[in-house]
Amino acid sequence: MSKKIIGILALFLVISIPGIVLAGGSSDTCDTQYPVVLAHGMGASASILGVMDYWWGIEGPLEDEGCDVYITSVNGMDSTVNKAKDFNNQVLHILAITGADKVNIIGHSHGTIYSRYAITNLDLTTKVASHTSIAGPHRGSKLADLIMFSFNDGTVNALGSAIDFVYAYLFGDSNPESINNGYDVTTPAMVTFNTYTPNVSGIYYQSWAAKAKWGCPSVLLEIPWLIMLGLEGDNDGLVSVSSAKWGTFRGVEDAAWWSPGCDHLNIVGMFFGVTPGFDAPDFYIDIVSDLKDRGV
Repeated sequence: MSKKIIGILALFLVISIPGIVLAGGSSDTCDTQYPVVLAHGMGASASILGVMDYWWGIEGPLEDEGCDVYITSVNGMDSTVNKAKDFNNQVLHILAITGADKVNIIGHSHGTIYSRYAITNLDLTTKVASHTSIAGPHRGSKLADLIMFSFNDGTVNALGSAIDFVYAYLFGDSNPESINNGYDVTTPAMVTFNTYTPNVSGIYYQSWAAKAKWGCPSVLLEIPWLIMLGLEGDNDGLVSVSSAKWGTFRGVEDAAWWSPGCDHLNIVGMFFGVTPGFDAPDFYIDIVSDLKDRGV
C-alpha cells in the first residue's frame, strides 16, 4: 500500500472517529428550561400491573435528548378532584427536589383534565409554564354519556363497586371512585368543569388529537371507535377530535397514510409501542423540542 493511500486512510480516521464519538453522545434537543411532567389517563397508572409502562418507550428517548422528565402516577379510577390533589402534591415534590420554579405538563386523556384542575384550582397556578394536552376529553365523551346514563342507578352502583374492587385489589388504587370518574368525563359534567376551570393567564396551553382512519390498531378499541363515529365523528376510539381541542390546537395525529390510524392508546406508545406508521418517542421528542424553542 502506497504512503499516499495510508495517509488518506489516516486522515479519514482522524476526521471520522470524533464524529462517531459525538454521534453517540447525548443531545440537548429537548433540554427545556423547566422539567417535563407526564400525567397519565383514566383506567391505568404509570406502570400497568408492573408489566407495561403507560408511556411506553418515551421517557428514555426524551432523556437522551436532554429532557429532565418526571412521570406521575395517580389512581386509575377516581374523581377528577381526587386525582388532581394527588397530582398537585407530586408536582410540588418534583419542584422541591429539582429546585425549578415551574414545570411543563404533558397530559394524556383524563390526565389533561385533572392537571388542568390542579393548575386553576389548587397550588400550581404560578408553577406551570405550559400545558400540553394529548387526546384529552375537554368537552366530555358521548361514549361516557352512553355508558353512564343508559342504566338505572342500581346497575351503575353495582358495576361501580365491582370496578372499584378490581382497581383496589388488582391495580393498587387507594379508595377508587369509578362511578365519579365515569360521570366526570360526561359531556354535561365537562361543561360545568370548564366553567370553573378556565385557563390561567401566562401559561401556554396547546393540544393534539388522535384519530383512527379505517380501524383501531388497538383492536379492543374497534367497537368503541365505531360507536363514537356515529355519536361524534372522527375519534381515536375513546375521545373525539372535536373534544380534544384545547388552547392552541396543533393538529390531528393519524399515523402514516397507509396506516389504519393512531388511536387513544397508540399515541402514548401503549401495548409496547407497536403501532403501524407511528413512532410515539419521536412524536414526544418533537413536542418537547418545540417547548424548548418557545423558551419554556
